[in-house]
Amino acid sequence: MAYVPATVANRARVFTEAPQKPSLFQRLIRAMMLSRQRQAEREIARFLQSRGRLTDDIEREIERRFLYRQP
Repeated sequence: MAYVPATVANRARVFTEAPQKPSLFQRLIRAMMLSRQRQAEREIARFLQSRGRLTDDIEREIERRFLYRQP
């Protein structure tokens, strides 16, 4: 095994690994997922406001209502 100084190895990596821009499809899917996540967080926040503080029972109810919902 040959010895290569870390500075040379890091420079070589910089030139060979260019960051790839996500495709339009990937950006669209990511935007849809983030939108759904924000919607779920808003619904859970509304639910918590109506029920008070977070307890084990409330947490189970949130899981039942929001996480395992059938489309």
